Amino acid sequence: MRNVTETVKQLIIINIIFYIGTQFLGDVAYKFLSLYYPENPDFKFWQPVSHMFMHGNLMHIFFNMFALFSFGSALEHYWGAKKFLFFYISCGLGAALIHILSNYYFFHDGLNTLVANGIPKEEIMKILSEGKFDTKWQQILPKSDFESFISSFVTPAVGASGAIYGILVAFAFMFPDAELALMFIPIPIKAKYFVPVIVALDLFSGVTGFSVFGGGIAHFAHVGGAFVGFMMMWYWKKGQNHANRWD
Repeated sequence: MRNVTETVKQLIIINIIFYIGTQFLGDVAYKFLSLYYPENPDFKFWQPVSHMFMHGNLMHIFFNMFALFSFGSALEHYWGAKKFLFFYISCGLGAALIHILSNYYFFHDGLNTLVANGIPKEEIMKILSEGKFDTKWQQILPKSDFESFISSFVTPAVGASGAIYGILVAFAFMFPDAELALMFIPIPIKAKYFVPVIVALDLFSGVTGFSVFGGGIAHFAHVGGAFVGFMMMWYWKKGQNHANRWD
């Protein structure tokens, strides 16, 4: 394994500083820097960037930073710092955009159903903006739709996972035959097979609501980061720019 490169090291340090800081500041920091749905009063314009440096717990930041160290250093070594950072931030922003768009769908699907059943939109928005919900909504919306409706509005997103998924896709492009292994599947799998399977599982979980990796995961953010990473790599490879350094 190559030694950690400079930009990867700096990103890891920044993430650790953010995590330690939030342990002292608590809910204030999460409310200020996490990514809220744009129609939520707690949304701020900087959150699509700041949420990439926030993490929910120790395991969350550990796995993200371990992946950044493991796969990011190899990419920065070949691309140079500027190109790697551009790619990383772009995938993180793409993940935020796809996450917001998926929340828009789930939220407005539920909202339209409630309005169609005679509940004024203004009343619904006022209650949600106070961090509450009306139990009669549960009588109108199916359980899964109700949960998606509420979660999309009130639950903020945190983590570098979207950017990390972009890094995984880029690694599979650059080193397709590198052998990787999941912790619970100790059989080496080539990156060109491993990464698509991981992304497909996230897409499955996002569409069906059945989470393969556990609850509280922004699956469409993962898919969004992977998609942006794929499109950038495809564009760069098409123009044979994937091997060019930006120093």
